[in-house]
Amino acid sequence: MVQTEHEFILPLGSRDNDGTLHREGIMRLATAADEILPSKDHRVQKDPAYLIFIVLARVIVRLGTLEMINTQIIEGLYTADFNYLKDFYNRINSVQSTGALASAPSVAPVRPSKIVCVGRNYRDHAKELGNEPPTEPLIFFKPPSSIIGPGENIVRPKISERMDYEAELGVIIKDPCRNIREDEDVRPYILGYTCVNDVTARDLQKKDDQWARAKGFDTFCPVGPVVVSDLDPWKGIQVEARVNGTVRQSGNTRDFIFALDVIIRYIARVMTLLPGDLICTGTPAGVGPLVAGDEVEVLVEGIGTLKNSVIDGE
Repeated sequence: MVQTEHEFILPLGSRDNDGTLHREGIMRLATAADEILPSKDHRVQKDPAYLIFIVLARVIVRLGTLEMINTQIIEGLYTADFNYLKDFYNRINSVQSTGALASAPSVAPVRPSKIVCVGRNYRDHAKELGNEPPTEPLIFFKPPSSIIGPGENIVRPKISERMDYEAELGVIIKDPCRNIREDEDVRPYILGYTCVNDVTARDLQKKDDQWARAKGFDTFCPVGPVVVSDLDPWKGIQVEARVNGTVRQSGNTRDFIFALDVIIRYIARVMTLLPGDLICTGTPAGVGPLVAGDEVEVLVEGIGTLKNSVIDGE
């Protein structure tokens, strides 16, 4: 692994037997976009990892595939491994060569080692499901295999009779953290923020004592479209869900039962949070079912819109 100029670890994944990173591979991948490479940027010479993300940012700007894109946003891809980056870059190039811009698939901007979720962090949501608001953060996991990107299909499993949307603000960890002091600012540990849909098989959640099955199906964690660093959830960020164009959820992070710093400290007292880990901060009231043919959108103020369609599983 490499310590970057941004002071967090970059897991590139592709290594020789002795653990040496394939820096040459990164450089070769970047040369395909030489014409838009910011070659005068001194950071490119110091940090090949930085180079590839700047290149990707420039490619995306040029193609117009994402709104509000800038180099801070693309830093979210620092959490991805080499093969994931290569796939992302190939998809971008495919759009450029075919001109199929409108129909181009996107990818989730994160590849976490774990997804830690906070349940019932809005009072009204706890009440709508017949639960008392928790007295301490209620945390659970979703598997990384549940992640999909914008535009990919959410698959409703046959064994569930009710699958719900849950719009949430996602927080991506920048640096390893464990046992954060009460007087320590959590912001330096945050890489940025994104949209998350914590899709849930509600009938299975009510049936099971643990939520791993209800929350863990493949495609049950849409994430994206981008990672944004300059937001302030403490001041308030609007979070919404729309189904087929109709607003179904609308809440604000000001209404969190447990503020973001409380959440991060609580989780970090239990487990080490690693670079790229994703925290889902809870969903506002208004959750409801999805059926095949629905189009669900998660809108987070300052980030954009995460859109996915629903299909039935085979």
